This record gives sequence, structure tokens and C-alpha cells, in this order.
Amino acid sequence: MENSEKTEVVLLACGSFNPITNMHLRLFELARDYMNRTGKFKVIKGIISPVGDAYKKKGLISAHHRVIMAQLATKNSSWVEVDTWESLQKEWIETAKVLRHHQEKLEASSCDHQPDSPVLEKPGRKRKWAEQRSEFSQEKSPEPKRKAMPKVKLLCGADLLESFSVPNLWKSEDITTIVGDYGIVCITRAGNDAQKFIYESDVLWRHQTNIHLVNEWITNDISSTKIRRALRRGQSIRYLVPDIVQEYIEKHSLYSSESEERNVGVILAPLQRYTGHTNSGTTTA
Repeated sequence: MENSEKTEVVLLACGSFNPITNMHLRLFELARDYMNRTGKFKVIKGIISPVGDAYKKKGLISAHHRVIMAQLATKNSSWVEVDTWESLQKEWIETAKVLRHHQEKLEASSCDHQPDSPVLEKPGRKRKWAEQRSEFSQEKSPEPKRKAMPKVKLLCGADLLESFSVPNLWKSEDITTIVGDYGIVCITRAGNDAQKFIYESDVLWRHQTNIHLVNEWITNDISSTKIRRALRRGQSIRYLVPDIVQEYIEKHSLYSSESEERNVGVILAPLQRYTGHTNSGTTTA
């Protein structure tokens, strides 16, 4: 298939990135390899979108630091970048709205690059000749085919698919929008059964052709949770995060027992919004 016939794809990863790890970066590489190999898609960009502080997740440090770490981690990448829009919002923004924001941004950018409207010639013989030349050109040369709009797809791990079944964590219409209108590229981790999650969800089953499952054969179980645990215990995290990120964490003493207690007793933003509760005596991880 020629490149012109392939659908251009922008991979969008939303999440805490608390902190960003080498595994987060590997997700992009695995997804791009898989999508490009299908022969139907061409990945043109990757976007990391850290969630804002209003998400209220336990142990979530300031978006300011999380964004900087993500920027440091991707500064040598030729195609993955960090977008700050979501992290700067005062309220928590649903993933479906983040996808829509980036799709609309792509469409606006595409409109800006459309050819300018033709300029009319001055009245007289020049204009008449221009009209005749235009008619001749239209007869001989068909109008060029308009380039298809790039599509934003959500890049995630299998744990996100599983989270769709958690009561009040997602709006059902948002799940339909995410998988139906945009699509998901899901990297499966060891121990996750993504196919089972799809089978057990009517919505995911209905849109399964828009869910691309990528097997990670070189297993990697790095997670931000384990990174934070190692830091609290004074253990090395070298080779688990980019060196420059490790240096930033150490310089600013970002993760400790105290920081892990942040938002303890506070209900996660989606649960607050969808249940109407504003506080709780239990913690949400």
C-alpha cells in the first residue's frame, strides 16, 4: 500500500506519569512498530499528556514536576513530544475530551495548510486569458485528491481496558466515544488478558476492530508505583527511568513517604464527579 493511502495516526498517551518511566517510552515504540507493520497506518507523532493535579490520585505530585520529567525524557526523541494542555486545566478533564482536543487541534492545523484561494486577475484581456487557461487546466488535470485527516488514537496498557469495568470510574458514553470515534492501541503486559476484557464488555466487543492489541514479547513490568516504592526505600532506580529523570528526582527530592500520602482520604476526581461524593474516609490508589 502506498504511503498516500495509509491513515496517518497520532498516538496519545494520557496518565499520571508519576514519574515517567522507560516503560512509558517503550509503549510508543512498540505501538508505532505494530501500527506501521499493518500496512494500513503510518504513525506520524506521539503525544504524552500528563493529567492535572485535580485528578486527586493518591501520591500524585505536582503536574509541574511531572511535565518537566516527561519533557526531559523525550527531549532526544524525534517524534514523541509532551503536551501541557491537560495538565494546566484547573479541573480534571475526561480522556474523551483530551482526545477531542487533540483531534480538533490537528484539524485546525490542517486547515491552516490548505492552498490559498485563487486570486482574480485584473479586468481585461489578461483576465480572459486566465479564465481560458483555467478551463483548459480543469479539463486536462483532475482536481488533486485531498489528503485524509490524521487520526488520534489512545495509547494505553491493558490495565486501562480493565479499568473500564470499574463502577463510576468512566462514563459509558465516554468509553463508546474513545473506542468508537478514536480507537485504542493497547500494549499488553504480562499477566493481563486484554482479549478477556474485550469479551466481557459489550461496548469493547462492538468496537473491537478499532482496538489494536500489541503483544509485548520482551516482558517489562516497570511501573511508576514500583519506582516510587523503590525511592521511598532508598533503592536505586537506575535503568528504570532515563538518567536525566533520575537526576531531576534526586535534585528535587520528589518522592518520599510524605509525598505518597498526598491526597490520602480524597476521592478520585472521576468518582467525585460521577457519584457526587466529595470526601471519604478511605484512600484511593
